[in-house]
Amino acid sequence: MQYHIKLFGSDVAYWIFNEHQPTTIVMVHGFRGTHHGLQAIIDELPEFRIIIPDLPGFGESTPMTEYQHDIAGYSASIIQFMRALQLDQPVLLGHSFGSIIAAHIAAYEPQSISKLILINAIATSPLKGPRKLLGKLTSSYYWLGRRLPEGAGHALLASPIITFSTSVIMAKTKDKQLRKAIHKSHLTHFSTFQSRDSLHEAFQASISSTALDYASLITAPTLLIAGEIDDIAPLKGQYVLEKRIANARLVTLPKVGHLIHHETPQQAAQAIKQFLL
Repeated sequence: MQYHIKLFGSDVAYWIFNEHQPTTIVMVHGFRGTHHGLQAIIDELPEFRIIIPDLPGFGESTPMTEYQHDIAGYSASIIQFMRALQLDQPVLLGHSFGSIIAAHIAAYEPQSISKLILINAIATSPLKGPRKLLGKLTSSYYWLGRRLPEGAGHALLASPIITFSTSVIMAKTKDKQLRKAIHKSHLTHFSTFQSRDSLHEAFQASISSTALDYASLITAPTLLIAGEIDDIAPLKGQYVLEKRIANARLVTLPKVGHLIHHETPQQAAQAIKQFLL
């Protein structure tokens, strides 16, 4: 069921599933995503009450006016969101960009959650190592999209050609029907950002820090779910993240990349159930 709440000037849209289950999981989606992206995992977790907002500036949630759209701002919005809903130490789950936000909350507001789950966690900077050139090209793309006149800038940032190309690169499954569904999902939801300014701020946040930056401060029991062939969150960084978090366990899913939530939701849900039940 869909609800709305005002937080820091944002009209935040959120959804509650399996409302009467005793254990609550709050989910945080990835960059340019919406709650739709994690739906396949949600469907596999009927034993848990799941609450998931569209982050401010994405999907049906308007941008914040009282905070920047950076890691601190998004973290504050999620913390306030949990307080407003009077959630008593829920499990916090973050996917991709959402993993950075979730790790920040776990590090600096440890009393607000009971356990932490990070899927395709961002543990290495896109501006370093072999992905450095691609990271700089992507930065230029978002810079140009913000600087161009409104119509041209929005058209560039919402380009279906770029969205489709990105989707093709990320999808690792050989299943043609699943690939088609993934591309359709990205084309439908990837460009539902609310403004170029909030999108650019969020992008800068996505490249300015990683979950690893907060790992040594995390004390909550933590589950890491990683893709064996993830180009965006390489497995090497997941091993480092597991070592840095005091009470972490890493589950690696074979033959999948950065789209665990689309390609292997059943396996991810099974790992979550084993961790929580």
